[in-house]
Formats: sequence, C-alpha cells, structure tokens
Amino acid sequence: MEEKLYQVAKIVNTHGIRGELKVISTTDFEEERFAKGSQLWLSHPNESKPIPWTVKSARPHKGSYIILFDGFTNINEVEKYKGGTLNITEQQFVPLEENEYYVHEIVGCEVITDEGVHLGKIRDVLTTGANDVWIVKGEKGKEILIPYIKDVVLEVDIEAKKIRIHLLEGLV
Repeated sequence: MEEKLYQVAKIVNTHGIRGELKVISTTDFEEERFAKGSQLWLSHPNESKPIPWTVKSARPHKGSYIILFDGFTNINEVEKYKGGTLNITEQQFVPLEENEYYVHEIVGCEVITDEGVHLGKIRDVLTTGANDVWIVKGEKGKEILIPYIKDVVLEVDIEAKKIRIHLLEGLV
C-alpha cells in the first residue's frame, strides 16, 4: 500500500482472552471509525506494510474502546500488535463543515498577524473542551498558543498553508 495513512487510534493492550484489543481513540468520528464492518489499517513495527482489518465489534470502555477484528478469536493472536496504530486512508475522511479542518491540514501552516508579523508555523493542535488551541513554534523556538476562536483566527488558507490571525493582548 502506497497511500498515506492517518491515525485514528493507538492499540494499548489486549482485553480478555477472546482476541479483543483495547485502543485509545485519536479521532472525532469514533462511531463511524469503529462501526461493525468498517476497515482500518494496522501499522506496527512487526509488520513490513499496513494490514487491512475489518471491525467485527466495538464498544466504549472506561475512556477507551474495546475492538474485536474479523479473523481473531483469542488473545495469543493479537498480543503481538500492542503498541500499533489503527489508521484510515484519505478516501475514508468524513466531509467537514465550513471552518472545520483536519489536524494534518493545520499543522505546518504559517501564522501571520493582521499587522503582517510572522509568528511561526503550527506544530500541533490541542483539543480542549471549549475550543482547539493551535501551538505555534515561533522564530526563536518559543511556543505561542493560539485559540481557534472567531475573534482570533481571521482567515485560513489550507492550499497556501497560511493562517491570518488577530493577536489579542496577552497571547504572546
């Protein structure tokens, strides 16, 4: 498989003896990603290339998910996959609403103030309860936290990888 993959979960452990895996979700679309019959791609250091897996069953469990994949019936078959990631292809993306973006679209974008000051590039996104926070790595290595709110983020141009913001007092 040559297509780029995007992580939606991390395998942290096995669960029980029937071949179920405990995963920590890294997606906003859990119901769709972990639905019966959906396909995910396993990436793991033990495997030379990603392996397609089909969800047989999944359920939320104490802040994580317990997933059983087709073809597995006991713990010995899945033990070796701990530490792996579950991924999707770009064709599996869910269409987003206006002014919503996937993390990989935002990371790497240049951030410029409405006064023309170059602040740096977005290196990560924190998901908080109220709004996302974009972490900008400044020119001198200093991190700047930019809340993704209407008063701050004025324009996002994904194609040009540029974001224009209004710098509120106290953000830098």
